Amino acid sequence: MVLTPRGLRFWGRTYPCSIGKGGLSTRKREGDGATPQGVHRIVGMLYRPDRMARPTDWAVPIRPGDLWSDDPSDEDYNTMVRAPYAPSHEALRRADPLYDLVILTDWNWPYAVPGRGSAIFIHQWRRPGYPTEGCIALRRDHLHDIAPKIQHHTRLVVR
Repeated sequence: MVLTPRGLRFWGRTYPCSIGKGGLSTRKREGDGATPQGVHRIVGMLYRPDRMARPTDWAVPIRPGDLWSDDPSDEDYNTMVRAPYAPSHEALRRADPLYDLVILTDWNWPYAVPGRGSAIFIHQWRRPGYPTEGCIALRRDHLHDIAPKIQHHTRLVVR
């Protein structure tokens, strides 16, 4: 997968996408809203089993209480955690469909450097052109088209 100015290119097709409100950056920092440039590996996939079928045999279901730690001062920074969890976090099981299917990259993982920015996901967009907090977002049908074709450790190139 390659992120270009025209979109996300995968298997010979270019999919329109949204990126972070901070644009592309070679100096990603927590809270800057930027999408980090570089080569990232796909290291996981999460999905809502109450809303869709498992997209691949290695996808992990998102359960009630699943969260993602985004607190740079916490030892669980940039990992999936379970509620109750007091430090800053993001709910993975959302009322809206944005995280029904989440593709995880290895940005600042598995050894997170505090302040370098928490996870960069590939997930569903709100609407065309609406920026993310740093993730890459796709139209729902495009995300669902890509997901079963991705293999663990597929590369995402952001330039």
